[in-house]
Amino acid sequence: MKTCVFYARPAALSLALAAALPALCQTEKSSELVQTVVTASRVATPVTDVIADVSIIDRETLDRAGQSSLRDILAQQPGVQMGSNGSYRSNSSIFLRGASNSQTIVLIDGVRVGSATSGGASFENLPLARIERIEILRGAASALYGPDAVGGVIQIFTREPADGLALSASAGFGSDGQRQLDASVRGSTGAIGYSLGVSREKARGISSVSSPLSPSFNPDADGFSSTSVDAKLTAKINREHALTLSLLQSDTEYQFDGLPSPNPLALTRLTSDARAKPKLNNATFKWEAQWLPQWKSTLTAGTSDEESVNEYYRISDRRFGGASRFNTQRRQLTWQNDFTLGKDVLSVLFEDRSEAVESSTNYTVKQRDLRSALVSYAFNRERWNALAVIRNDKNSQFGSFNNWALAAGYRLTDGLRAVGSVGTSFQAPTFNQLYFPGFGNAALVPQRNRATEVGLKYQQGNLALGAVAYHNDIQGFIIPSTNVQSSLAVLRGVTLTADVQSGTTSYALSYDYADPRSYSSVPASNGLRLVRIAQHVLNARVTHRMGDVSVFGELRLSGNREDAKVVGAGRDTLPGHSVLNTGVTWKVQKDVTLLGRINNLTDTRYMLANGFSVPGRNFFASVSWAM
Repeated sequence: MKTCVFYARPAALSLALAAALPALCQTEKSSELVQTVVTASRVATPVTDVIADVSIIDRETLDRAGQSSLRDILAQQPGVQMGSNGSYRSNSSIFLRGASNSQTIVLIDGVRVGSATSGGASFENLPLARIERIEILRGAASALYGPDAVGGVIQIFTREPADGLALSASAGFGSDGQRQLDASVRGSTGAIGYSLGVSREKARGISSVSSPLSPSFNPDADGFSSTSVDAKLTAKINREHALTLSLLQSDTEYQFDGLPSPNPLALTRLTSDARAKPKLNNATFKWEAQWLPQWKSTLTAGTSDEESVNEYYRISDRRFGGASRFNTQRRQLTWQNDFTLGKDVLSVLFEDRSEAVESSTNYTVKQRDLRSALVSYAFNRERWNALAVIRNDKNSQFGSFNNWALAAGYRLTDGLRAVGSVGTSFQAPTFNQLYFPGFGNAALVPQRNRATEVGLKYQQGNLALGAVAYHNDIQGFIIPSTNVQSSLAVLRGVTLTADVQSGTTSYALSYDYADPRSYSSVPASNGLRLVRIAQHVLNARVTHRMGDVSVFGELRLSGNREDAKVVGAGRDTLPGHSVLNTGVTWKVQKDVTLLGRINNLTDTRYMLANGFSVPGRNFFASVSWAM
């Protein structure tokens, strides 16, 4: 899998290009095993048969990332854009197909994580070293995963046990005081498999706020530290039954520029030391049972406790100046049954989920429950396949909602497939949108949407191409910055991807055209682009292997984006930018690998959120040992 270069804006042109490219690109036959994807349909499916628009981030890609965070890795993927409030770790947002951060579901080992108050997950608190792989499902997916999957689903799988015994450790350092350590032991003995890992990261950082106009501007460095631990235990009771227990804990602290409210010590932007302390505790228990040759059952029980605490101190004497707390507790129980009917699969799922808020802010309502039932049928034929899904969700606050989806793919030639889908989603307002003092509006109602997409996929040997055009109408869209419920938002765009392996060189390219806009009866705000989202984004990656040495380069080109002014009403336009990363890995010995990378090689100055910094040119080097 990797690259041929193309650029297009209209959907019709993009589809024509994808159809023409297979004839223009010649490549050798691949001997690699076909990857499987779980998130696209909730059933393991060969990637060559997947209808949905998906991406897989494997462990090799994560190893090459160096000190980069999860948000940086995700931002290199098709259809994904990022917003960041400065420095190496900070409050971050992921925009999937132009949808807001709260409109993307994040799962860890099948259990949903994220804040019930803001609605989004804390990507800055998820450690790369503790992740085995990531699957990204782009497109409305509430029929499969319930409310809030408007832009899609990101599923993270923690490290798996290894055959025999596998030990690993790494240490790295870089610019701005970066330090990184991690170690793991993975293995299996008989029917028992195990994995245990720990990682530690820290940096002195840079100033998180770049604009002197900001009332919180302070030019000091804002650092971070993070400690993460994961554990997994598997037991194969017999050929029909297997148990898995997965645990993940991540504890992060990062500095930011801000003031408490209330402010009893009369702290100023130059005397305040503000610290965010996000923490995640995630536990999953899974029981997989093959009751009959045609009947497989999976029972998943999980908890996710996410703490979001901000503390403020006076710099001169470390006197405590106030705190805020927004914690979320999630509980989930899912029972999925898959029935194999020849080449087809019938799935029936029942789910019970609750989310509760424990906060220093007094919310009128602090808990809600969701009970769900799903039926899906996957048709698999020689030249075509399809997936039909219907789901009912009963929300304790807003009542019952039905969602459905229908997707189909048709094999035009051995390597070329036409795909398309249509479906509905809904999103309940977050606790902040409903009840936050001075901002919330208890009259808000759930957003409803219908999404359609069409595309072409080509995969033959070492060449993979894709072109997808999508259109998503969201009725009653809640504008994140104002909390006003507009009449409509339209998320539309095109995603083009190409991957090719040519000998010892691999290429990957993706281009996104995104045009998300909100519409209302107020002329001044009618048809405005959604903030922090660029219309044009191009990502490219090249990797070349020379024996034990591998060199790589990563390029991101982004068009301009709009954001609220730092001071006053209205909007500013954030200029487009280009970022170039490069690096090398060298397998010095069988068990020892060196990594060096330079990020933002040209020292580009840009912003992903108005008034906030991003790191300039920086380097990172590490040594890894594995056996």
